[in-house]
Amino acid sequence: MIRISKLLFNHPSYFRYGFFIIMIVSSILHYTILKDNGVYLFYSLAAIFGGIGFYHKSIWFLLFLNLVLVSCRYFQIPEQSQTFLVFMIHFCNYFLSFFISASLMKSFIRVEKQNLELTEALSNALDYRDTYTQHHSENVAKYAIEIAKKMKLPKNVCEDIYLGGLLHDIGKIGIPEDILKKPGKLTKRELEVIKTHPTIGYEMIKHVSSFNRNGVLDIVLYHHERYDGKGYPKGLKGDNIPLVARIVGIADTFDAMTSNRIYKSQVNVEYALNEIRSNKGKQFDPELVDIFLSLFEKVEPDQK
Repeated sequence: MIRISKLLFNHPSYFRYGFFIIMIVSSILHYTILKDNGVYLFYSLAAIFGGIGFYHKSIWFLLFLNLVLVSCRYFQIPEQSQTFLVFMIHFCNYFLSFFISASLMKSFIRVEKQNLELTEALSNALDYRDTYTQHHSENVAKYAIEIAKKMKLPKNVCEDIYLGGLLHDIGKIGIPEDILKKPGKLTKRELEVIKTHPTIGYEMIKHVSSFNRNGVLDIVLYHHERYDGKGYPKGLKGDNIPLVARIVGIADTFDAMTSNRIYKSQVNVEYALNEIRSNKGKQFDPELVDIFLSLFEKVEPDQK
């Protein structure tokens, strides 16, 4: 239910269309079935939809929209005492619904923006700690959301994948600096320590309820799982790995190969794409590999 509500509020255009649909339907019902009975509810509902759908408009626009609504009600539902005073009472009552709905929608948008800013701040905290991976999380998020868009996933899922991409390596904050910034090859013990960062990240943010609902926790915990079951930390295999984590996993590997690290130099895009291709069905979901490679069909020749 929460995800459905978020999906609706992320698309205020639905409420704009709903406002006009309700107005039209109420008129049809008034002149056919309901007559003067039961139409009042439609106008109240239209005021709520109008406030949410046009929350970004000026107060004057909302006043005008409210005037249209009250005028329709005034002429469609004649009352015994149809005076200017009655008209103004209805005007004030419905505008209150417009105003409250628009204010609530603005609050929702503000909270969403603050959540994104907080996520970016957490991501930047890791980037500032390890300058060799600076912008890595942002790049991963951008690649991941492009894959999601190519798959035509819903807008809210794409946004969740972007957030997960920003936070996927947040657990590295808990990795000792001498290991995180070691210029040479890691020992077996050090590698095992590095492999704990998905679990550390999960433990850090698992109490954020929205991250559990939108799949961000799955991304943080499972982005190093492999399609063949040889990944970590759980050794999940195939479709048992959450889709959002499989998407970020490809984006993470690609950016890691094409970025400079303290322990290695970057490789060119063509080489990285070939590595992704050669691990199709092994490290990566084969369908996602095809989708990811398709993003570079026009770009790849320029990178040679």
